[in-house]
Amino acid sequence: MWKGAISFGLVMIPVKLYAATEQKDIAFRQVHREDGGRIRFRRVCSIDGVEVPYEDVAKGYELPDGEMIVLTDEDMADLPLATSKSIEVMHFAPADQLDPILFSRSYYVEPENTGVRAYALLRDALERSGKIAIAQVALRQRESLATLRTRDGVLVLETLLWPDEVRAADFPFLDDDVEVRSQELQMASSLIDSMTVDFDPDEYHDRYREALQELVEAKVEGREVLQPQPEEDTGEPTSLADALRASLAAAKGGGAQEAEDAPARKRAPASGGSGKAKSSRAAAGAKDDAKEGSGGKSGSGTRRPRKRAS
Repeated sequence: MWKGAISFGLVMIPVKLYAATEQKDIAFRQVHREDGGRIRFRRVCSIDGVEVPYEDVAKGYELPDGEMIVLTDEDMADLPLATSKSIEVMHFAPADQLDPILFSRSYYVEPENTGVRAYALLRDALERSGKIAIAQVALRQRESLATLRTRDGVLVLETLLWPDEVRAADFPFLDDDVEVRSQELQMASSLIDSMTVDFDPDEYHDRYREALQELVEAKVEGREVLQPQPEEDTGEPTSLADALRASLAAAKGGGAQEAEDAPARKRAPASGGSGKAKSSRAAAGAKDDAKEGSGGKSGSGTRRPRKRAS
């Protein structure tokens, strides 16, 4: 937990910061495959081979010739960090001017008892303006750009990367003159429109983590782990246009109807109907295949007994 103050003009708002996010990954330890014993690592000096206690570990900067410059905690303490105990608001900006690639970490901002009124004032003013505050703050001996915005009645501090920490997208294809056909662009736009819905993060979940948790629980209980059957390969579309047509038909839920109407379109004088019918039938087949049940071979695991300390 970080304690400091928001510096907003001549107003100081005492606050605390709390991490707003957490990783839900399943934690594993490195162990010996044969007996399950934990693998331990020691801090050993590469020169004399002696194990080094944590309090004797310092920071080292390696020069191109291999020479090491040692920096102690006392050296680091002399560096100027004007924002070490404050969130200094420098100016305000429209929220849509901030590129999301700059976002680093998010923190909830809680006011101290003496700063609740000033906190509420800044929060309500930000919410009414539709803008975000651009600030500087030092966390863990590192100064960062940050933003202050409102979320569910509280202020959220989001640290940002510095501009020189964002790599340039320097790819060879950017210099190529790529032709995008108007028909393909129109179909792609229609596909985007047909797949556009309001975003609800609660509708999504980490399937890999759920499967991994199921595997761990099965190992603990000594039961079988069911493996789903892979979906059948329905073949790849012959062209980008065919892929767009099939995707659009599947997104609209009209793949089967498109296939049924295909013969009538084939007899029509307009060109391209046959290709569209083929792609629609492929989309309908893929949709039917996706509805088939799953099953498969199973495996089981056993718990490895804990190795007794000698």
